[in-house]
Amino acid sequence: MNTLSRPLTWIAAATLSMASLPAMALEPFKADYLASYMGMQANGTMTLASEGSNKWRYSLQVKNQLADLSQSTVFEEVRGQLRPLSSQDRSALLVKKRNVQANYNWTSNQATWTGDIKPDRAGPIALKAGDMDALLINLAIARDLAAGKPLTYRMVDEGRIKNMTYRVIGKESITVGGKSYEATKVSRADGNKELIAWIVPEFPVPARMLQRESGRDALDLTIRSMN
Repeated sequence: MNTLSRPLTWIAAATLSMASLPAMALEPFKADYLASYMGMQANGTMTLASEGSNKWRYSLQVKNQLADLSQSTVFEEVRGQLRPLSSQDRSALLVKKRNVQANYNWTSNQATWTGDIKPDRAGPIALKAGDMDALLINLAIARDLAAGKPLTYRMVDEGRIKNMTYRVIGKESITVGGKSYEATKVSRADGNKELIAWIVPEFPVPARMLQRESGRDALDLTIRSMN
């Protein structure tokens, strides 16, 4: 997905000098986000649902008058790591629509893509242990920060491999549902893009995510409620 239709594809991380703790157990949740996309108010929803047999579906949707974006990844947990199995990425921006499916085959250790994608980006791409797709990194970053793990990832997404490293840029109070929390801010820059995430220990996903492009806010998501 391009910059506008893939607003949350590159959260990754920095190395932290914290005591190592066990990863948080996966539990279903629904997070409603107040969103601003392309300068207009939008609604965002992030969910984690069990699909049985150690399989989970992690989904994100952002919608306003101009755009309807949705991403969904089915994954499993293997020795504390989140491993993607398949994903679907849909976007509708005015009259332009896009739909891409991914398959992560851990038997053959290959990832492939179908749908609205260029032939040279369809794969196969060789997979390595620890590889994740772009959306799944959003879930991993909160777990890894809480566990004191290095927040460094290899993203395999739409025919590309990208190594991602975040840096911690400080602490900041953030208000969710009328309650104040202390968040750890992490950031990653990539050319003219910057992604900042506010991580709160009480939440399984970032409490806020801000994507900036060329110094302007492109997408801003803040949790409104969590259940």
